[in-house]
This record gives sequence, structure tokens and C-alpha cells, in this order.
Amino acid sequence: MSIRLEDRYATSFFTPAELAAMEREVKEADRLLREGKGPGSDFLGWITLPKDYDKEEFARIKTAAKKIQKKAQALIVIGIGGSYLGARAVIEYLKSNNYNSLKKDTPDIYFAGNVISADAVKELFELIEGKDVCVNVISKSGTTTEPAVAFRIFRDYLEQKYGEAEAKERIFVTTDRARGTLKQFSTEKGYETFVVPDDVGGRFSVLSAVGLLPIAVAGIDIDELMSGAASASEQFTNPDLSKNDCYRYAAIRNLLYRKGKTLEVLASYEPFTAMFSEWWKQLYGESEGKDQKGIFPASVIFSTDLHSLGQFIQDGTRNLFETVLDIEDTGTKFTIPADAANVDGLNFLSGMDMNKVKKTAMEGTILAHVDGGVPNLVVKISERNAFVLGELLYFFELSCAISGYLLGVNPFNQPGVESYKKNMFALLGKPGYEDLRATLEARLKK
Repeated sequence: MSIRLEDRYATSFFTPAELAAMEREVKEADRLLREGKGPGSDFLGWITLPKDYDKEEFARIKTAAKKIQKKAQALIVIGIGGSYLGARAVIEYLKSNNYNSLKKDTPDIYFAGNVISADAVKELFELIEGKDVCVNVISKSGTTTEPAVAFRIFRDYLEQKYGEAEAKERIFVTTDRARGTLKQFSTEKGYETFVVPDDVGGRFSVLSAVGLLPIAVAGIDIDELMSGAASASEQFTNPDLSKNDCYRYAAIRNLLYRKGKTLEVLASYEPFTAMFSEWWKQLYGESEGKDQKGIFPASVIFSTDLHSLGQFIQDGTRNLFETVLDIEDTGTKFTIPADAANVDGLNFLSGMDMNKVKKTAMEGTILAHVDGGVPNLVVKISERNAFVLGELLYFFELSCAISGYLLGVNPFNQPGVESYKKNMFALLGKPGYEDLRATLEARLKK
């Protein structure tokens, strides 16, 4: 199997009997999920998505990606949360966290609409100056403030630069199949549209058109990505914890949570996983953090963060555990040269592949942190390619769903996200929020 869980660095923090006792709960969570009888059952389309996706739309995604590659030197992807994190995670994981700086035959890809920042917009205009540009706006409704403002800005930019007719050929919209402001507007304008599935929530949507169009524009094989996810959907079906590493991960993290380990740190030793970690944090944070419950998701890139957060992880509050991503073969080797003067005293590393040093650093860190009272789970990933990444995406999506049911929450809603939106609309003067605005302004004046 390409994705495996190694739990030997965590087993000293619980007993075999305690883990065995979790199996009944896991089987019930699996039943709720597979039979669609648990909370949030309207949003289970991601389970079968790797096999049951719309093949006609999939072909259109590939065609649109080639069109963008021919027409544009830069693609601006407008979206927030799950509307951009999955695509960015996959692109940086498989290509590079320095993707836009690489020599390549695919467009630069910039992400907008995920912050409210005049500086970010101004800088993006400077980055695309002199380049031909396309836009992919991703929004179920079209009225979410951050992406809607960005789309207004960059739609105006395209129409000013190319004229309305040519701008229409450069705007691609991923939105609701039949309803909503953005769908209606796109139909009126004649933009090519793709579908945000009704039964797939944003944080689970990376393997839909939401993620696949930008990913394909970057030159990534989306057939392989989907095949990997389909493979994982077949591998991780047995609720027996001894035969299902995906469910075992969900069970152990909940067992540790019940023992007071309320914070999970996703640790990796490769910079190209940084945005994958951001995707993972949204997946678990938005799925589990409700009803005053949940494991807080954090992330680090080692060994960089060993020189900043390492002290806290080693000796700080003992309410955390780590999940380590161990990519066994990234496809790259680099030999450390010798130095005749041995100025740094590191000639014992001469001729050694940097991956060996990285692996040793990982092993030494795991042992140190376990000795410091931090359980470590290791997710071993065989290699760095689209197929295996598809497996990994599905591994974490499925384990998240099971984990949410073990926690006793609805893993597929996000009621808390709406609170800030209401307050922002009221304070900005949106019609219909006058009473709330008065209340909030009075509170701010205190």
C-alpha cells in the first residue's frame, strides 16, 4: 500500500485494550457513513466522487485547461477556503512551493479572493503586468464577500484590457449547477461554467471541478490523481482496525484526545507540503471544531520549525501529539560535497545523500519528542506523484469523516463560520442588517 500508518511511537500512550475498545465505535461510525444515516448525510458525495464523477465535465476541464495554457501566461484563481486550498495544495505538493518562479510551459497561477487586503491586490496587479491573463472564479453562491470583491476587481480588469467579448473567453466559473447569483450572472454573460457538486462540501471538493481545473492548468495529470483516490476508496473499507490504517488513524487520534491530547501538529520535512498542511488544517478544523469539541489542527515544517517551535513541542504543555508525513521517495537526490578544510566540521556527511540526513533528522526528532511526552503517528507515503497524492487526499478525507463521528459532531457542516459574516455585513451597512449594526456599533464603543 502506498499510504501506511506507523503507530509504534504512540502505543506507549495507551493500552491495546483501550484501542480495541474503540473498534465498536469505529464500526458504528463506518455504518453511519456508508449507509448515509449520520449527521450531514446530504454531503457524502465525496465518498464515491473518485469513481462516479461527471466524465463529460471532466473532459471539458481538460479542454479548458489547454485553452488557458494557450491563451494565458497567468491564471488567477479566485476563491476562499476549500475553493482554493485544495488546488494550491496539490499544485505546490507535486510541482513546487516555488511553482510560479520555475521555468515551465504552463501559466503562473496566483490565488486571490482569500484575503481582504488592498496591498495583496496591488501586488498581484504588479505580478501580472505585461502578461496575458485568465480568471477562474470559484464560489457556490457568488456572494461570499472575499471572492466576490476579487472577482469584481479582476473582471473589470479583464474587460478594460481585452474588451467584454474577449474577457468572456478568459473567464471560467465554478459554481452551483443551476441556481445562485454567480450561476445566473455567468449564464447571462456566457462564461464557461463548471459545477460545485451539491453533495460535496468545500473542504472535501478538491477532486471536483473546484480543484481539478487549476490543477490541470498546472500540467498535473488529473486522471492519475483521480485513479489514486479511487484506489484508496477501495483499500480503506474494512472497519477492522488491524486492516485499515485510515480508520486506525481516526481511532488513535480520538483515543489520544480523550486522554487530554487536544492539539494535533502535522509535521513534514519538505517545504512543498506547506499548503497541503493548510488544506489539512481546514479539513480537520472546520469538520471537528464545533459543539465545544475538537482537536485543534496545527502544522510545522521541520527542521525549520525545530529552531522556532521545537522548544515548545519538546518541553511545553503536554496537550499535543504529532502526525508526521514521511515521504519515502520524493524523486530527487542531492549529494553533499566534501570540503578539504572541513571548516564546519561536517565532513562526516561528505558523499551522503541529503535525503539520508533528512530521514535521520526525522527519526531523531520523533524519538526526542516521544521521550518528551509527545505521541507520534507517522503517515508513510511511498513516493511523490499524482496517483499517491490522490490516495493521500482520500485517506485524510475519509479518516476525517470517521473521526468526526467518533467525536460526536457533524463533520460536514460549519455553523460557526457564518457568525463573522453576519457581523461584517452589518458593520459594512448591508441592507437588512440595520438592527444588528446598531447593536454591534454600541458594543464596539464600550
